[in-house]
Amino acid sequence: MAWIKVIEPSEAAGTLGQVYSKIEGKVGRVANILKVHSLRPEALDAHLVLYRELMFGRSELSRDERELIGVVVSVVNDCHY
Repeated sequence: MAWIKVIEPSEAAGTLGQVYSKIEGKVGRVANILKVHSLRPEALDAHLVLYRELMFGRSELSRDERELIGVVVSVVNDCHY
């Protein structure tokens, strides 16, 4: 696990607070994998846009196939996410 300084939702203000609120409104919490972007809230917001497009946008792949690709890549990279 990387040791990266993160800002917790309870400490977030400004743009980061807005992005965190958007995440919490949809998911209920901010996952650690997203908190690593906390020092760059614009990057976090761009990450979310990319993720939604890859997982939910038009594609020849089904949602299950997309999730399977994510799992396989995580296993290959020895990443529990």
